[in-house]
Amino acid sequence: MSEPVNRRTLATALTVFSVLSVFAFCTPVYCAQATAENPDFSIPSARSPRSLLLGVTHAGTRLVTVGDRGHILYSDDQAKTWTQASVPSRQLLTAVFFVDDKHGWAVGHDAQILASTDGGATWIKQFEDLKREAPLLNLWFKDASTGFAVGAYGVLLTTTDGGAHWADVSDRIDNQDQFHYNGIAYVKDSGLFIVGEQGSMFRSADDGLTWEHVDSPYQGSLFGVIGTAEPATLLAYGLRGNLLRSTDFGNTWATIKLKGARGPLEFGLSGASLLPDGSLVIVGNGGSIMRSSDDGQTFVVSNRLDRISLSGVTVDDKGDLILVGQGGVHVTSPTGAELVQQ
Repeated sequence: MSEPVNRRTLATALTVFSVLSVFAFCTPVYCAQATAENPDFSIPSARSPRSLLLGVTHAGTRLVTVGDRGHILYSDDQAKTWTQASVPSRQLLTAVFFVDDKHGWAVGHDAQILASTDGGATWIKQFEDLKREAPLLNLWFKDASTGFAVGAYGVLLTTTDGGAHWADVSDRIDNQDQFHYNGIAYVKDSGLFIVGEQGSMFRSADDGLTWEHVDSPYQGSLFGVIGTAEPATLLAYGLRGNLLRSTDFGNTWATIKLKGARGPLEFGLSGASLLPDGSLVIVGNGGSIMRSSDDGQTFVVSNRLDRISLSGVTVDDKGDLILVGQGGVHVTSPTGAELVQQ
């Protein structure tokens, strides 16, 4: 992928991409909803755990993942089986975020925002803007009331009442070129950070009320950002394996060189997770999996043999990785290796 690219194509293609032979089933209520009388609900499918999934997270001990055709799945047995949730959307969903075991939100195309108050089993549509013709790409919530959603063409939405009302506050950020916002994250003891198209970076030290531009050492697109376990420390990642690290909330940056078995990593990086033990995992195209146990200073890089594109990662209660992306859900060892079937 090279810069520049068609911006609308890029906004749609920020859906990077694992295979678990499990069976998904829908609840009777959901099966009834997704009939011809309810054309706006996603369609139940036994193949949904093997479809394109873009985000995965925890709602307490439950796993929740989102992706193509409005599919939202949840698992209460550490990804052995999945239940397809009731979802009033057939749009591609790009990200999911839970603040506790009950309250969560998902975002996607048509600028849709969905919300759940029962751990991801059922969802309602809180916001949609068809006129934007652009997706929302990421979100972050401080608590069950206050949150932000970001997306293509510089859109920034916020709520202070759990999503009952969403306000467009895009003008809080000086982004005259309307660069896409691809990721938003909280940085410990510092504030919020946004990254996006053409290396754009913005930060807020006051819970999103005001924002300032941050000089970026990389001019290619950044697909995500994550705060580490250390104060003021964050990683921004994007095209061609580019990985940047800052220990002062973006004032200065170091470039982390990633090297796989076949040389420098050049696959795009698309998803990251801060694990309970403080370690970091980043995933990307070509089956790339990077893990750090020193707050992002160095990474051990591995590549899955199938080379599928990955877009999200978390862990189960045993420390095994839950990967999502092209081909759906896959459960692997902590290094991304296939688990031996019992």
